[in-house]
Amino acid sequence: MSEYQYYEFQAIDRPLTQQQMAELRSVSTRARITATSFTNEYHWGDFKGDPGRWMERYFDAFLYFANWGTRHLMLRLPSRLLPPNMIEPYCGGHSMSCRIKSEHVILSYLSESEEFDWDEDGSELSSLTPLRADMLRGDYRCLYLGWLLAVEQNEFDDATPEPPVPPVLKDLTGSLQSLSDFLRIDRDLVAAAAEASPNSKATGISRKQITEQLAKVPTEEKDEFLIRLMEPEDASLVWERKQRVMRDDLNQPAGGTPRRQVAELRARAETIRQARERAEADRRAHEKAQHEREHAQRRTAYLDSLAGREEDLWQKVNQLVATKQPKRYDEAVTILKDLRDLSARQGDQSKFRQAMGKLHDEQSRKPTLVDRLRAAGL
Repeated sequence: MSEYQYYEFQAIDRPLTQQQMAELRSVSTRARITATSFTNEYHWGDFKGDPGRWMERYFDAFLYFANWGTRHLMLRLPSRLLPPNMIEPYCGGHSMSCRIKSEHVILSYLSESEEFDWDEDGSELSSLTPLRADMLRGDYRCLYLGWLLAVEQNEFDDATPEPPVPPVLKDLTGSLQSLSDFLRIDRDLVAAAAEASPNSKATGISRKQITEQLAKVPTEEKDEFLIRLMEPEDASLVWERKQRVMRDDLNQPAGGTPRRQVAELRARAETIRQARERAEADRRAHEKAQHEREHAQRRTAYLDSLAGREEDLWQKVNQLVATKQPKRYDEAVTILKDLRDLSARQGDQSKFRQAMGKLHDEQSRKPTLVDRLRAAGL
């Protein structure tokens, strides 16, 4: 199998300049480059750029996929909107990490497997970029999934406590499910983690909260806010102000739920896996039994339709074996099976045995036919 690598970058908060696009083109003459993206595939050779540095300088999202099992996602967000202290509890492993560069925080998700992957059409960055907006709204489920990936990769010891469990982990959005699938996170581990996740949590801000927050803001800061609000290029301003209101309440476990340890999560995931596998085995057994019952019913109805036509069927068998053609022998064997089963259903197999004895005597010099009869138990 040939080598395959896929690189995709996206600029979301602001488009690339002509100078920046020219810089990217100098690295790759084959890539698809637009004002908001860089995409390239490699069936031989390697990418000449540095994804980490490109994320620092040009882009807000990056996806990498190699058919030998490596998958990598990076997301860049303004650090003033996603403070490092809010995301650091979810980082720390090799699989899930974060770093600060200038005014941005860059999240990195890395999944590596020894299994050979080949799914060129299964990796699209567009299905994952909504996660950036989700985090700015206070939805930290994608951060927790990254932490679970590190747990699955055995990057924490058993006594490591889990970070705050975000709400509604039981009900993943399309982007979150795409993230889980892309990173190949164990679904039973996700299910175990979700058991401590609140079913719902309001992330909106009431008018009362806004009033109370604004009352605490100095006049100079309010003026600066209004000035920036009039600047159309500063689209993140509204999110920044909302973060000021929500930050104290973001992502805190409801009701003082105690933090679990990694060992507890793994044990619970194994229990869930065993229960799921038993349920799946029971379902398969039920479906198999149902299929066998339906097949038996169809077989019975078919045999009943043959009753009274035994002589015609034996005549057909004799005609088929007389052709000395292997394909015709197969047709004859099928009819003989029907005759055998019909005689058993009627409770009188003596006539069938006599007829089969006669057939064997007459056709004993046809080894191909004899072998087929023997293989069919005839």
